[in-house]
Amino acid sequence: MLKVKAFGATSATSPLAALEIERRDLLKNDVQIEILYCGVCHTDIHISRNEWKGTLYPSVPGHEIIGKVTAIGQKVKRFKVGEVVGVGCFVDSCGQCGSCKEDEEQYCEKGWVGTYNGPAFGGENTYGGYSKSIVVKDHFVLKINHKEKNFAKIAPLLCAGITMYSPLKKWKVKKGMNVGIVGLGGLGQMGVKIAKALGAKVILFTTSENKVKDGLKFGASNVCISNKEEQMAKYMGQLDLIVNTVAASHKLDVYLNLLKKDGTMTLVGAPDQPHPSIEVFSLIFKRRRLAGSLVGGLKETQEMLNFCAKHKIVSDIEVIKMDYINEAYARMLKSDVKYRFVIDMKSL
Repeated sequence: MLKVKAFGATSATSPLAALEIERRDLLKNDVQIEILYCGVCHTDIHISRNEWKGTLYPSVPGHEIIGKVTAIGQKVKRFKVGEVVGVGCFVDSCGQCGSCKEDEEQYCEKGWVGTYNGPAFGGENTYGGYSKSIVVKDHFVLKINHKEKNFAKIAPLLCAGITMYSPLKKWKVKKGMNVGIVGLGGLGQMGVKIAKALGAKVILFTTSENKVKDGLKFGASNVCISNKEEQMAKYMGQLDLIVNTVAASHKLDVYLNLLKKDGTMTLVGAPDQPHPSIEVFSLIFKRRRLAGSLVGGLKETQEMLNFCAKHKIVSDIEVIKMDYINEAYARMLKSDVKYRFVIDMKSL
């Protein structure tokens, strides 16, 4: 076992602090990675503070990892020492169920293993990217095609990027479609950029008038202030797809009514309190659908990374040092970040 410096929480109420963890010895299909950058996701807060229950302590968050390969197992062929790679939200799955065989490991029927906090259905703890290094099965390691100057800016693609790319691909977004993105945070900025690159006309919905300029800069054709009824009325029955990123409980009907016949709204934000019940008529009139989406499987995540490299899509970020993480969490809770924190792991 390899002892590694890390940063994590030892309880739901303790601040994150320096600690030491163990990484397994290299197995034949493993890749050992020195972590260069790690994005900070709102999920990190939920889990480190046990807001979704079931947190295993010590909790070392981080699932938006960019790093350099330092060693490979004897059977690893896809990667070589010195190569820069990525690791996303999970590091193992059963590999045998229908979902895994369809390259959708995120829906593994036996429960995928999170990059941190262990298997989805319970089991041994795992430790994430707020650490010096990580050991991962080669199947769950991703190739990076962006230029070196953008390595910090692509860390959030490993969660925020694929969280938005997956539903946009599932509902076949293309030129001529009207796509709504609700919320302009770490997820929303990626949704606007990717939907625009796929050819859609993008309408951003936000309650913050100070985000209009950024929404247009990221590629939105229009920005609608969603708490102004006269602005929302312009889009009634106009949208093919809405991807709702908001992670706070809110009334969904106001967005469902913006969909065309057979339109879909998919939820990707995960609030800690349930949304209010929807009005059934919001769905049955015009045969609308309300759906949900997780991240993507390994094949789709690699496709997303390649797509973003081709279209020069990166995340707008603020780079921080590791010892700033508690302040970063506090700022995230106040929506005081444009638009994703990324930790420079040299600072650990």
